[in-house]
Amino acid sequence: METIAPFIEVIDEIKEAGGDAFQLCFQCGLCDTVCPWNRVRQFSMRKIVREAAFGLTEIEGEDIWRCTTCGTCPSQCPRGLGQIEVSQALRRVATEYEVFPASVKSARSARASVISEGNPLQGERSGRGDWAKDLSVKSFEQGMEVLYFVGCYFSYDPRMKKVAQATANILNTAGVDFGILGENESCCGESIRKIGSEKVFTDLAKTNIKTFIDHGVKKILVSSPHCYHTFKNEYPEFMVNFEVIHMSEYLLELINTGRLILSKEMNQTVTYHDPCYLGRHNNMYDPPRQLLGKVSGLTLSEMADHGKNSLCCGGGGGRIWMDTPREERFSDIRLEQATAAGAKVLVTSCPYCITNFEESRLNLEYEDVLDIKDITEIINDMI
Repeated sequence: METIAPFIEVIDEIKEAGGDAFQLCFQCGLCDTVCPWNRVRQFSMRKIVREAAFGLTEIEGEDIWRCTTCGTCPSQCPRGLGQIEVSQALRRVATEYEVFPASVKSARSARASVISEGNPLQGERSGRGDWAKDLSVKSFEQGMEVLYFVGCYFSYDPRMKKVAQATANILNTAGVDFGILGENESCCGESIRKIGSEKVFTDLAKTNIKTFIDHGVKKILVSSPHCYHTFKNEYPEFMVNFEVIHMSEYLLELINTGRLILSKEMNQTVTYHDPCYLGRHNNMYDPPRQLLGKVSGLTLSEMADHGKNSLCCGGGGGRIWMDTPREERFSDIRLEQATAAGAKVLVTSCPYCITNFEESRLNLEYEDVLDIKDITEIINDMI
């Protein structure tokens, strides 16, 4: 394999890309112990960090692209290494040299689509608001109560459009004065940043920030934990701060303040999957469960891995745009855990999780065994 740069030069590049924390590692191996990859195949984050410490002069392999940025190993690391930042730094170096394995080709297509159309799903920008054509949804104007930032998956994916439509129905029922940006909305850039395209992320962030400011946006309501994390924790890097609220928090607030009444019952056992970017990355575990607790007749049964120990679906870190063999999908394990918990419905609040769970439901032939629902769909069915 061809060496891409001199030893010391690559070390410097990794540091400049944000990965200088690798020197803190003392090779305890705890990251490998807790990594979800080792439930389906052998993988060593410890090895990647070790190689980075010595320059990592060969970056053409698959391993630097495997990290789902689930946050499990950073939460356990005794040295506070920041494995996600190290992984991201290595991908930035690989992206700079345009060195990608075959499994990452689809991620490159997603990046190209973001650059040309403002979304990674290769949908036309002009069609971003088509999901709302037959609904009472307005364009956002200054003075409105909240901007509903729909997000890419909810705007273009046929399955996830149903969640956006359920959201609009709930907001209208509760009398919320809200609007959307339609074709003026662009990808938040979270997954693009995670696959090493820092400049594309920066351009997206600046575009979105300008759009928010030009429209007088104060409060941003999001359905995706990835949008939530990016707007709340990464956009402040550009010296701006918007009030950002996740849908599960907002729906709970609407119910608690009497603006939304749930009049129906759901006499089923459900289980809740904590998305990595809502749970470990933003410590939001209680609001979704409290929201489900508002549904009469609903019985919540926790899975083996839940809360801080929730098992990643496999879609974070840009993996949602990469090819994963069927036998290596964490989502299959998650569905098995859901059925073991006695649940008839697996509820979550992330488009990547739902997408992976729906694929696993087909792979495992669970169509008649388990339903997959966004928490918004549950609430919409109860009004």
